[in-house]
Amino acid sequence: MLRNTKILAGSSHPELAQAVSRRLGTPLAEATLKKFSNKETSVEIGVSVRGEDVFIIQSGSHNTNDNIIELCIMIQAARIGSASRVTAVLPYFPYCKQSKRKGRTCITAKLVANMLAVAGVDHIITMDLHASQMQGFFQKPVDNLYAEPSIAKWIIQNVPDWENGVVVSKNAGGAKRVTSLADALRLDFALIHKDRARAGPQGHNRPYSGMPKSADNNESNGLQKKAAVGDKEMDLMASISSLNSVDQLMNTTAVSVVASDKGEESTITLVGDVKNKIAFLTDDMVDNCATFLDAAEHLVKKCGAAKVYIIATHGVLSGDSAKRIQNCDSVHKLVVTNTFPIPEEKREQCKKLEIIDISHTLAEAIRRTHNGESVSYLFRHA
Repeated sequence: MLRNTKILAGSSHPELAQAVSRRLGTPLAEATLKKFSNKETSVEIGVSVRGEDVFIIQSGSHNTNDNIIELCIMIQAARIGSASRVTAVLPYFPYCKQSKRKGRTCITAKLVANMLAVAGVDHIITMDLHASQMQGFFQKPVDNLYAEPSIAKWIIQNVPDWENGVVVSKNAGGAKRVTSLADALRLDFALIHKDRARAGPQGHNRPYSGMPKSADNNESNGLQKKAAVGDKEMDLMASISSLNSVDQLMNTTAVSVVASDKGEESTITLVGDVKNKIAFLTDDMVDNCATFLDAAEHLVKKCGAAKVYIIATHGVLSGDSAKRIQNCDSVHKLVVTNTFPIPEEKREQCKKLEIIDISHTLAEAIRRTHNGESVSYLFRHA
């Protein structure tokens, strides 16, 4: 039990807050959270927090906006109540996907960070930010924990023949995350490259460079290349001397054509080898599952993967994602942590769902923060 410490829980994820409280041996402090008839949020802390070290556990959920304002009110209530330090514990940081500006938009993740600072937070504990550079958004110290040790431990304990596996990133942006997990498990890694259709000079879509070509096209293209490149052809051929010919590369490349919700076509291809291996398709969150399912179909049907595990830290599962994953024959299991609250109805919709409990990591981070100890141990150990 932690001395001179109060742990408060918001309404977003009471199940996780209770699990953290049990591991710390410190009961949750009493707090009344309610809404008035006009939908305004009211928070009343039921115990004295004067001179106490206060930790507020409030993850993001499908009621994101309400969760944010409730957290800000709780922070301000603890600050006005003369708490010695206020730490916000956000296992899933709201608006983390809006971490850069696109057109006339707002960097909303930075706005949320500023709101927490204005409310009076002293320290923030979160897990697997969508982009690690988001730590620079905050005016207060941030500990960005990783679910990787817990995920690696789960794989070793629950996946038969996991040594015959490959860690796969569904896009180039997740390569760093994938290589880190692959190093932890001492496995090979691969990534899926997605090439969206782009308009050519005559308004036609340019073909994907990895698409297999017909024999006639290869012959005509070869003549054009010889005329354009000239003496540089020898240098080009030397750089790919490990292949019998360029045609061999093109004809053996497995390519899938997929369509987005807007009807835009794109092609995906695998960089790596998963044939007869278990593919661990990894990212920081599962939200709209379309890209995961396209990747899983490609790995199994075009690349010969034995099984595909979809693994992510945050199981957002918007819309009918849980049902779509359940109905996809190419997906063997969906593995997420409990940083994001998953309703019981979605758990029933997806029997493939496995949830990893990371309350021990959060509890240890709280204990170490309270005692002034380093949390870097948690970056490498579950």
